[in-house]
Amino acid sequence: KLKKMWKSPNGIIRNILGGTVFREAIICKNIPRLVTGWEKPIIIGRHAHADQYKATDFVVPGEGKLELIFTPPSGDPIKHVVHEYKGAGVALAMFNTDASIIDFAHSSFKYALERKYPLYLSTKNTILKKYDG
Repeated sequence: KLKKMWKSPNGIIRNILGGTVFREAIICKNIPRLVTGWEKPIIIGRHAHADQYKATDFVVPGEGKLELIFTPPSGDPIKHVVHEYKGAGVALAMFNTDASIIDFAHSSFKYALERKYPLYLSTKNTILKKYDG
């Protein structure tokens, strides 16, 4: 019987490797392609460090206030009220670092240059303007 929920082994490996995951299609000459003019694979690079892989989540047992506090070594803490619970629910806090984001950019550029492929960036920053922006 499983005694506790273990962290994802894939997530652990990704974090050790710095979080960049590249996915590339395998193209076989004897398997017809759906897009006949497609000669080179489209490679998807994903920044998979921290975020949900190192997040803290928990069950909120009942009514109360959820707060997010950042305390710098010197200076005043930054405090945000996230939600005022009227009853039970769930909560999640996640993070990332500038260093990890820069490493992702560098590994993406390096991979594209080594493969001589164009590099495109796609993001979704419509909801979390500060986090994804």
